[in-house]
Formats: sequence, C-alpha cells, structure tokens
Amino acid sequence: MSQTMTPAMTILYVDKPEDSARFYEKLFKVSPAEVSPTFALFPLPSGLVLGLWSRHTVEPASGGTGGGCELAIRAASDAEVDAVHEEWTKLGVRILQAPCVMDFGRTFTAVDADNHRIRVFHPGEA
Repeated sequence: MSQTMTPAMTILYVDKPEDSARFYEKLFKVSPAEVSPTFALFPLPSGLVLGLWSRHTVEPASGGTGGGCELAIRAASDAEVDAVHEEWTKLGVRILQAPCVMDFGRTFTAVDADNHRIRVFHPGEA
C-alpha cells in the first residue's frame, strides 16, 4: 500500500439526524450538504466532514452513545472562547463546563441532544 491512510470524516451516532442537523447548523453557521431522516452531512470550512447518522439505522449496529469523545473547536483567542460561550448560551445550548483555564488553555464544554461533547478552546501560551 503506497498511499497514506488519513481520516477524512467524523461520524456521530444520533437519535434524530434532522434535529441534530438543525442544532449543528446553528452552532457552526454552515448549512448541511445533505439531510435525510437517517443521515446528515456537513463539509466544514476546516476540511473536517461531520456526519450525523441515525443510531437506529447504522450498520453494523452500535451500542455506543454520546460522551465518549469530543469535537474540539480551536478559537482564535480567549475572548473568542468567552464570546462563543455567551452566544451558545443565548441559543439554549446545554453547557457542561463554563469558561475556565485548564492546563492547555481557556476552554468551555457544551453538549448536543445526544450528549456528544463540544469543546471550544484557545491554547495557552507555550
């Protein structure tokens, strides 16, 4: 095999892809490229492709649920971390961790309806 294999997509198993697509569209301010009752697809400006697949139709079946990993979003500054937190709070997004400073920098953590974690962070000074 001469080609390097690199991940190109993250897929989250969700209860209702259409509802999850509306949630992520509000957060990311990007429209999905595809939405159906079983799957939604977001090609994001960073190059990441986010898929939202119905946990009821994924094959092979998965017993996994949200919360076992995080979508991490790098902010340009500590102020942007705080501004995104404020915006998402106004949108009614459930916040697990208010903005704080951790060993890697300023951060907060939110969750979607399926308990998938979304962390916004700005790395601290090296």
